[in-house]
Amino acid sequence: MIYARNGADALAQRDTVISPGTGIEHWGTVFFGPRTSTEQAPGPQATMSELQAHEAIKPHFHGVTMFQLFVAGFGTIGNRGQELKPLTIQFKDRHTAYGPVTAGPQGLSFVALRMITADSKPVYIENKSEARAKILPSKRRNITSDQINFSIAPVLRARSEVAWETALEDDDGMCARIVRLGADMTAQGPDPKIAGGYYVFVGNGSILNDGEDLPLWSMVVVENSEDAFEIRAGSDGLEALVLQYPREDG
Repeated sequence: MIYARNGADALAQRDTVISPGTGIEHWGTVFFGPRTSTEQAPGPQATMSELQAHEAIKPHFHGVTMFQLFVAGFGTIGNRGQELKPLTIQFKDRHTAYGPVTAGPQGLSFVALRMITADSKPVYIENKSEARAKILPSKRRNITSDQINFSIAPVLRARSEVAWETALEDDDGMCARIVRLGADMTAQGPDPKIAGGYYVFVGNGSILNDGEDLPLWSMVVVENSEDAFEIRAGSDGLEALVLQYPREDG
C-alpha cells in the first residue's frame, strides 16, 4: 500500500506526553500507527517528539529498525556530544542502543519513522537485566548523516533539473537520499521492490499525492508490495528525503 499524512494536520493534533525516557512532560505527535507498540500490526508507525530545553532521553534501544530525523532546534547524541542540527538523518537497526539524546536551550524536535508497526517500546540500558533479556542480534548500525541543507524559496522554485544526493547507504538496500525538484517537476522514486520500501518526507516545499498538496513535514510511505511511485513537487518545488529500509525489514 501507499500511505500519506499531511504534516500540518498531524501537528494540529500534537499533545503533551510524559516521556518514559526522561519523566518530563513534552510534546508528541502521531503520524501513523500507535505512539508505541509491543506487537506487530499492519502499516507504518511514525511519531514526532518535541523535547523541552535541556531535556535528555536516557540510552535505550527499540525492537524495530527506524530512521530518525532531527528537524528543528538543536541537541546532541551520545556521551561524546555529537551535534544534531536540522536536518540530521539517523539510521538505527533494531536492538541497537543509542543515546543519550539531549536537547539544547531551544529544545529539539525529531521524527521516528518505522516501516512496520512492531516492538517500538523503548528498553533502557540502565535496567541491565531487562536489556539483556530483550536484546536480540542485529547489524547494530547506528549512523548519522552530515547536516542536510535546504534551498531558499526562490532558488527551489526556479530549479530546472532534478538532483539526487546520497546521505547514507549500505549494501542491504538501506539508503537515505535527498531529491530536489523545482516547481511542478516530477521524479521517479526508487523501485519499492528492491528493498524494504521507503518513506518520502517533505523537508522543504510540498509534495502532491492523489490531488492533495502536502506541506512541510508531510510524509508518504511506499511499501515494497507496490510497483512504482512518482514523486511530484508542488508549485513552490520540493526537497524531500527518500528513506529506504533494508530488505530484511520490508
